[in-house]
Parts: sequence; C-alpha cells; structure tokens
Amino acid sequence: MSRYCEYCGKAKKACICHWIENITATTEIWILQHPSEIKRAIGTARILSLSLPNSRLWVGEDFSDNDELNSLLADPERDVYVVYPGEGSVPISSVAVTAKKQRIQTVILLDGTWKKAYKMWLLATNLHHLPLVNLDNADNGNYRIRKSPKEQGVSTVEAGYLALSAFEADADKFAPLLTTFNHMIDFQIKHMPHGVFEKNYL
Repeated sequence: MSRYCEYCGKAKKACICHWIENITATTEIWILQHPSEIKRAIGTARILSLSLPNSRLWVGEDFSDNDELNSLLADPERDVYVVYPGEGSVPISSVAVTAKKQRIQTVILLDGTWKKAYKMWLLATNLHHLPLVNLDNADNGNYRIRKSPKEQGVSTVEAGYLALSAFEADADKFAPLLTTFNHMIDFQIKHMPHGVFEKNYL
C-alpha cells in the first residue's frame, strides 16, 4: 500500500485534499512540472490542479515534443501566455486588461526551482513564440519554508492565484487557493523539529 495520497500525491499524513475547494475559472492554468517536484512535501502545483477543474498538469523536463500540449497550442481560438520574467516579458496586469474575453485565455506556469524552470524554458522551444508575462501584481510571496533567490519570488500556487486574479479581476474568488496553501505551510512548520524553522527560514 502506498504511503502517498493518490489524489494530491503527498504523504497521507500530510494530505491536502480536505482543504481543497473547487473554483470555476474561465481562464485556464496549464502547469509544466519538473519531475523533482512530484513528491516534494512543500510543492504547491497540485493545489491548482485539484482546485481548478479546467487546469492541466504535465510532468517532464522537455515539453517541446509533447503532442497533447502542441495540439492545444495550435488552437486558433486560444491566447496563451507564459509566466516567466525573461527578457521582453510584459506586466500581466496590462495583458489582462487588453485580453479578448471572447477567446480562451490560457496561462502557463513552470513548476520547479528557478534553476530547473530556466532549463525547462530553454528546452521548450515550442513555447518560445508565446508572449512572456511577469507578475507585476506580486508582493513578496508567503512561501515561508522555501527560499527564493528572487526578491518577489512566489510559489506556483501563488503565481496561479495572481494570474487568475489579474485576468478575471476577482481576487476574492481565488482566495481559497491561498487558504489551502497557508494550511499546508502551517502543517509543515508544525511538524518540523524544534528550532528548525526559526534557524533556517526566519
């Protein structure tokens, strides 16, 4: 018998399913997840994929030849953006304002450490023609048990929340994503050995 939950992928004692709340979104979230993130106790991508019925999650490192992804990218009725603060990226708030509501709006998130996300981006040549957006609506993230080299580094679920809030102009609607995220982080901190959180993350 597996010690991992078959739905959220986390250890059964750290299962997050009871905190998940289904949210109907018109904007699609697609997650490209590095394999190293699948069983990570503090990974957050599954919060998005479990909460958003129209989301998609693929696991891999090189997605350039992913047939399903490429078929969806070829849909002429869909506008797709990649959240990546690379050269030429534009503020997501400005993109959201000008987005054509009659078309399908899709946001791609790269789920991995900054180093791994960078490699995934380099390999995924099928994404290089897509517009890049940066999260200009982000303050410092609340990922209290994972350090980021970026001043405004946020977790994958926070990035999804910010993207959805921008495109649908309704932050309250997507607040349950952050509620689940905070429950997960609180649980992990509670079960750390005494002094570990204070020493390494405060």
